Amino acid sequence: MEWRVVDTDFSKGRLGNEQAVSFDDLVTFHGHWCDGLVVGAVGLGEALHTLYPSAPIDRTDLRIISRSSPCLTDVAVMLTGARAQFGTFQVSDTIPALYIVQRISDGKTVSVALRPGVKPERVDSLGRLAVQQLLSPCGLDSLQAIEEHFGKDLLAMDPKEAFIISEIPAFTWPAASGPTFTKTDILNKNAPRCASSTQRP
Repeated sequence: MEWRVVDTDFSKGRLGNEQAVSFDDLVTFHGHWCDGLVVGAVGLGEALHTLYPSAPIDRTDLRIISRSSPCLTDVAVMLTGARAQFGTFQVSDTIPALYIVQRISDGKTVSVALRPGVKPERVDSLGRLAVQQLLSPCGLDSLQAIEEHFGKDLLAMDPKEAFIISEIPAFTWPAASGPTFTKTDILNKNAPRCASSTQRP
């Protein structure tokens, strides 16, 4: 599983640096393989395909709100390029979905939700106990096995059967809760190319 993305080509550069981000890259960035990473990657991947059906994902033109799961937030940051310090990444457990993602240039916004019944209830019930540090060592091993089974089952499913992608018309992006800064590596992303490769500033 991988996604084609496009970014700028240097610290003050133009849009056009295309590359692939793989699920293995996400695992390395996150630190381990887990079902939450699979949920985030497959679900957000479907949403990004809706926004970019036949083109690379433009990571200079996206912002996203994610639920607070470490897995979901890491997927959000890596696949969209969004960052809190630039006002393009927020975390909220009050959103009625896993993600809300917006293409900044035209405001098109979609939400990503897992269909009811896809995720086994035991994953969440045992997970809540684990967060409270109430599972025994063997209980933790059991939870890991259940999560791995669910993640592998999800990878085998048609994403459209597992996730609901819904457009949100006229979505108003919430104000950032803290200070934001200018993302200087995208300011010249639409600058024309130099007419001569020997020309100097």
